[in-house]
Amino acid sequence: MKTLIIAAHPDLQASRINRAWTEAAQKQAETTVHLLYEAYPDKKIDVAREQTLLENHDRLIFQYPLYWYSTPPLLKQWFDEVLTYGWAFGPGGDRLKGKEIGIAISTSGTAASYQPGGYNLFTIRDIAKPVEALANYVSARYLPPFALHNAHHVTDEEIADSQAAYVKHLVEAQPVRYEALEVY
Repeated sequence: MKTLIIAAHPDLQASRINRAWTEAAQKQAETTVHLLYEAYPDKKIDVAREQTLLENHDRLIFQYPLYWYSTPPLLKQWFDEVLTYGWAFGPGGDRLKGKEIGIAISTSGTAASYQPGGYNLFTIRDIAKPVEALANYVSARYLPPFALHNAHHVTDEEIADSQAAYVKHLVEAQPVRYEALEVY
């Protein structure tokens, strides 16, 4: 399975976690790491290039630091411009059908803060619902989120452990299974 990691960190060199993850991922066979902010410092996205990248991979991972409970701005722009009508959805828009889509995110909050009743009120899975909905909308299969919390306080050992866990996740993660819903 060919994996494409779209890493969207505005200052990757200053990031301990996302930089470590991209370095680990770049060593994996059948894995392409695409550094979005390096590719488009002018914010002018080459849609045809991006769509070709997507078509040539089976598993798509969006890797980013959590920004105000969402993605960094360039990744949101990327979604808006690359996932077009007639290509990703709508009549003839089946290019992502059957592919796997997931996220890998770092947060500044603790794991406990991303629980019901915690400081942030919601789980990472809840916060990631827009990407899960996106996967459903383009007929892709959604992978469970991968996350590392407490970004400003993790130790070098915790980062090394997260690199190994990330590589394992890239290889072994299985799509989320949904229960059939009864409609009344």
